Amino acid sequence: MNEPILKETFKVAHGKRIVFRSAEKVEVEEFSVRRPETNEVLIRTLKTLISPGTERAFLKALPNTPRVFPQYPGYSNIGVILEVGASVKSVKCGDRVASRGGHSSHILMSERKVLKVPSRLDTETALFFSLGSIALQGVRKASLEVGDSVLVIGQGIVGLLAMQLASLSGGMPIITLDLFEERLDLSLRLGADYAFNPRKVDVISEVSKITGGRMVNVVIEASGNPDAVPLALKLAGRFGRVVLLGSPRGESTVNFYRDVHRKGVHLIGAHASLRPVHESFKTLWTDLEDSALILRLLELGKLRVRELITDRFRYDKAEEAYKLLLEERGDVLGIIIDWG
Repeated sequence: MNEPILKETFKVAHGKRIVFRSAEKVEVEEFSVRRPETNEVLIRTLKTLISPGTERAFLKALPNTPRVFPQYPGYSNIGVILEVGASVKSVKCGDRVASRGGHSSHILMSERKVLKVPSRLDTETALFFSLGSIALQGVRKASLEVGDSVLVIGQGIVGLLAMQLASLSGGMPIITLDLFEERLDLSLRLGADYAFNPRKVDVISEVSKITGGRMVNVVIEASGNPDAVPLALKLAGRFGRVVLLGSPRGESTVNFYRDVHRKGVHLIGAHASLRPVHESFKTLWTDLEDSALILRLLELGKLRVRELITDRFRYDKAEEAYKLLLEERGDVLGIIIDWG
């Protein structure tokens, strides 16, 4: 067994991490930090990004979540390598890396699960590599062709990223739906052609006008609201594809004959865990390769995320950060946790 890290060597024997102690109960706890195994790296976290949909659902113990506590949330971590195991070759001490590590001051990660952050890419922008990768795998599964009309339901972080990636993939026009006007305005600024609030307009009528009655080729459901699934199926045209990118937190009632069977609609589950582990295939890329591509798109400025950052908190103010998240306000999107 490895010995614990010595204070005089690393100036840290214990770390801090966020824990969901019970439903809607957030704390910061201390934990022991050990030295890396032969194929591991020890990372000192710089910043992490809250995944709003998933972390809110898990914290509130919504349907289709584990509902078991304690939980250690987070999977968007940028940090600096403190120490490497004996067999590690691809990265070294001092490298800035992206990983699916949680909201924790120090993390241990397998060498093959970290990516170097491009030197020209700032840390806060790089934080979106993980949610970008999740959005990308959903867009890939839609098998978009240039000129396909695309509608994205939900303009939270994943929906806004999916909208941009659908546009980069040749989708046109791009239509978005959300219940918050702030998010619809942002969606238009980031490239959507049309944006509608279903509470204020007849969405089916508006989309029919835009598409000449054909409805859309691809619908990407990114809200996770089970009530949005029947709407997504209605908005899909003949032989359309409906991608369930957001994880539905409940049950939906669907007329499968009218909205799926009779139109020849393809209904596609797009949970990120369905990706291959080792080798990429058409529409099915590994998480690591998708994450590396997102970092490259961010570096080139082809994917815009700075506008998605709305709030920043030090790690010791985590309870305040999650309280803000639980309010489900339209002006809250990207919440960054600073571990400096």
